Amino acid sequence: MWMLGPIGFAAPMLLLGLIALPILWILLRAVPPAPVRRRFPGVALLLGLTDDESQSDRTPWWLLLLRLLAIAAVIIGFAGPVLNPQQAREGRGDLVIALDGTWAGAPDWQAKIDRVAALLSEAAVNDRRVAVVTLTGLPLAEPLPFAPPSAWQDRLANLQPQPWQPVDAAAYVADQGGFETYWISDGLDYPGRDDLLSAFEAAGNVTVFQTPRQVTGLRPARYEDGEVRVSATRTPIGAPSDTTVTAIGLDPAGVERALANVPLTFAAGQEVAEATLDLPPELRNRITRFELTGTRSAAAVSLGDDALRRREVALIAGRDVREGLDLLSQLFYLREALEPTADLIDGDLADVLLANPDVIVLADVAILTDIEAQGIVDWVDQGGLLLRFAGPRLAASDVGRSAEDPLLPVRLRDGGRSVGGAMSWGEPKALAPFAPDTPFFGLTIPEDVTVTSQVMAQPDPTLAERVIAQLADGTPLVTRKFSGDGQIVLVHVTANAEWSSLPLSGLFVQMLERLAVSSRPAAPEAAELAGTVWQPQELLDAHGRLQDGRDLAGVAGELLGAGVTGPQLRPGLYATRDRQIAVNVIGPDTVLTPAGWPARIAVEGMDVLRATALKGWLLGAALALLLVDIIASLAVGGRLRGPRADVALALMLALALAPKAQAQSPEDFAIQATSEVVLAHVLTGDPQVDEVTAAGLLGLSQTLFRRTSIEPAAPMGVNIETDELAFFPFLYWPVTADQPLPSREAYGKLNRYLRSGGMILFDTRDADTARFGSGSPEGARLQAIARSLDIPPLAPIPPDHVLTRTFYLLQDFPGRHASRDVWVEAAPVDAVQIDGMPFRNLNDGVTPVVIGGNDWARAWAVTATGAPMFPVGRGAAGERQREIALRFGVNLIMHVLTGNYKSDQVHVPDLLDRLGQ
Repeated sequence: MWMLGPIGFAAPMLLLGLIALPILWILLRAVPPAPVRRRFPGVALLLGLTDDESQSDRTPWWLLLLRLLAIAAVIIGFAGPVLNPQQAREGRGDLVIALDGTWAGAPDWQAKIDRVAALLSEAAVNDRRVAVVTLTGLPLAEPLPFAPPSAWQDRLANLQPQPWQPVDAAAYVADQGGFETYWISDGLDYPGRDDLLSAFEAAGNVTVFQTPRQVTGLRPARYEDGEVRVSATRTPIGAPSDTTVTAIGLDPAGVERALANVPLTFAAGQEVAEATLDLPPELRNRITRFELTGTRSAAAVSLGDDALRRREVALIAGRDVREGLDLLSQLFYLREALEPTADLIDGDLADVLLANPDVIVLADVAILTDIEAQGIVDWVDQGGLLLRFAGPRLAASDVGRSAEDPLLPVRLRDGGRSVGGAMSWGEPKALAPFAPDTPFFGLTIPEDVTVTSQVMAQPDPTLAERVIAQLADGTPLVTRKFSGDGQIVLVHVTANAEWSSLPLSGLFVQMLERLAVSSRPAAPEAAELAGTVWQPQELLDAHGRLQDGRDLAGVAGELLGAGVTGPQLRPGLYATRDRQIAVNVIGPDTVLTPAGWPARIAVEGMDVLRATALKGWLLGAALALLLVDIIASLAVGGRLRGPRADVALALMLALALAPKAQAQSPEDFAIQATSEVVLAHVLTGDPQVDEVTAAGLLGLSQTLFRRTSIEPAAPMGVNIETDELAFFPFLYWPVTADQPLPSREAYGKLNRYLRSGGMILFDTRDADTARFGSGSPEGARLQAIARSLDIPPLAPIPPDHVLTRTFYLLQDFPGRHASRDVWVEAAPVDAVQIDGMPFRNLNDGVTPVVIGGNDWARAWAVTATGAPMFPVGRGAAGERQREIALRFGVNLIMHVLTGNYKSDQVHVPDLLDRLGQ
C-alpha cells in the first residue's frame, strides 16, 4: 500500500489518471470553428428582437472545474484510499503481549484491550504465536500460554486488572526462553519493574505502549485534633487541579449514601493535597469509605476501619468517699487511656442507655436495679460491649455467687484474693503470656505489671473457654462471654492501681484497644497480628467496586501486618469479632512515581487509529457533483425553465433539507413507553445483536397479542446510561463479551429498578457452548456486570415455581438452545408444601432476575412479515422447541405483570372451609 501522509492507496497506479485532467480541461474548453460571415440585408428586420432561448458559446470555467472534480473523485475513489491504514509490524517468532494489569490501568482498561486487539491482528498477518498475560495474574505454575492470535481475540474480555502491583514477575519471565515483548504499561513505577524489563530484554526485543496521564490516589483518612483529615497524592506533578472527596456511609435508615463532601485542590507543582472534615461523632462513626469523585479505580477508594471510628464510651463508677484523690479514683486511669481515642460520656445509667453508646464501663459497680439491669441486658443483646472492673464493692457483694449473673461472664467465689489474706500469695503475681485464641495475643507483657488482689472466678465447665487473660499461676484475670450480638467482659482487678499495676502501664491502653473499647491511633504492627486470622468482609476490585468477601478463606495476621497487597492479600476490609482493619491500595506514605524508560526502549502511544475506507465517500461525492453539473448545465444553456426548473428546484431542496435523525426527547420517550405495555431490551452497542433482540421481542409481543389479553406495543431499546428504566416492567438483556460495564449512575438506576419490582432477563446466548459453572466470554462478562447489582440468592427454577404455570404448564424453558440451566430468585427457606397442593406456599413477589443462556430472542424473532427469522432445531422437533420457547416467554411476561397470583391457590382449602363447603 502506497502512503500519502495518513492516507494509503490500495491501487496507486490508478492515480496516474489524474495526469489526464489538464488535457481534459483543454478539450472541454475547445471552441467550435467560427461561423462564416455573410451579409444579408434582411437581418435588419431582426434588430431589437430578443431570443427567449440562449446558448453560451463557451463553457464557464467553474462548470469545467466542477466536472474535473467529479472525475478526480472517481479516479481517487477507485484507487482504494484508506485513512489511517494499519501497517502490520514486521516480526517473526513468538510474541508476548504483557499488560501491567494494575489498578492504575483500570480507568482506561478498554483502551488497553483495544490496543491488544490491534496488536493481535498484526500478529495474525505475520502468523506468529502469541501469549497475552497480565503481570498481576501470571500463571506462575505454568509456562507462557502461547496460542494463535485468533484464539486470544475471543479471550480478551476475560482479562481484567487487579487491585495490586506485579509480584515476582521477573523471576517468572526469566525462565521462559526467547520471544519478543509488547509491554502495555499502566504508566506507574513499582518495585521490581527494572528487573522485569531486564528479563524481557534478555528474551528479545521490547516495545512499550504507554500514554502519559495523571493518576490520583486517595490516602487513608485520619482523625487529628477533632477533625477528619483526608489527603490525596498524584502524578505527574504539574498544573493545578481540583477534585472532590465524598464520605460514604449508612444513614439512620440503613441506606448507603453520601454523608459529606469536601473539595480537594492540588496547587501547581504540588504532589499532595489535603482537606479537613469537621463532622459530629454520630455522623463520623457512620462513614465506611471515602471516594474521589469521577475516578474509577481502587486507588480512588479509601476504606475506613477502627482507626477512624471514635467509639462512644460511657464511664460509670460506684460512689467513692475519696473523690478528691484523683489517682485513687476508679475512672482516672480509664479517662487518661480513653480520652485521646474515644468520645467519653458521663451521666447516670438511665441517661447513658438513652444515648446508646458503643461501650459502657462499670468500675466497681456491684448492685443495679432490676430496670437498670434489664436495660443493660437489652443493650448488650443489640451489640453493645459491657466492660466491668472489680473492686471492693463487687468483692463484698453477693452478686454472681449462687448463680451466674446475666451481667457477669462467670460466677464469682466468696471473698477475694490478696496478699496477707486467707488465700494469701507469697508475692504479687505476674501475667501469663496471652493465648493465641484471645484478643490480646501478640501483646508484650511488661515485667513490672503485677497483681496483688483480685476477685476469684468460680470453677465450672465453661470457665476455661471464657478466660481471655490469666495470671502466671493460671488464675483468671479477664473473662468474657457473648450475649446476643454483644459481649460482657470482666477485669478481675480494679480500674485504678489499688489491686494491680496494670492501669499504670501501656499494656492497659493496648488491652482496651484490643477489646474495641477505643480506636487504635495507628496501623497495627506485624508482630501484634502474628498468629491471628482475619476474615475478609468486603474486597475492592481494580475499578474501586466493593465485593462481598465473607465466603473467602481467612487471611493470616502476618500478611495483614505486612500490608503488601497481592493475590494473597486483596485490598478490602478484614475483621475479627472485635476489630476491623482496612487494607487500602494507597497507604499514608505512598508516593506515585511515573514509569520511566531507557532511551533504547521504543515507546508508543496507546491510541489505536481505526482504518477508514474512503472509496464510498469519494464515489458518493462524485455522484453529487455530477448531479449539480446537470442542473448547472441546464441553467447555463437557458433550458432551466418551466417544468424543468420546478424539478431542479425540488431536487435541490430535497438534497439541502434532507431530514436528519434526531434524538427522541425525554417526554416523547416517556409517552411512548407508558402509553401501552412495552417490552424493552438493553442496547448492547452491537447492531446485529440489538436488531435480533428487537425482532425477538416483536415476535413475543405478537404472540402475547394473539393468545392473551395483553396487547403490547412495539418493543423499545433502552440505553441504561441515559434512559429511564422505571417505565418498563420487563428488560431483556443480551450479554455480549465486549459490552462495557455500566457506570456507577447506571448501576444505581438498575438497582432501583430491581428493588421496585422490575425484572431483567439476562441471556448469555451461550448454552450451546457453555454450561452453568463452565466459562465463556459472555458468562465472564455477566459475572462482571452482576457484581454491583442488588441480586438476591439464586437457584435453578424448581418444578413448583410459578413460572411453570402462570399461563402454560411447563417443565422446560428452551430457546434456540435447550439447556435446563435457568436461574431465578431462590425460594424462602421456610416455604413448605401445603396439604393437597402440588406446590409450595411461596411469597407474592416477582423474581427480579432470570438468568440463562438459551438465546430466547432468536427463537422468538420474526421478520416484518411475521415469518420466523432463524431456524430452531430440526424439522417438527425444532418447531415444537420454538413453540415451547414462545410459551415460556408468555409465562414470563404474565409472571411479570401479575406476580405469583397462582400461588394463592394454596389458600383455596381455607377459603372453602370458611364458606362452609
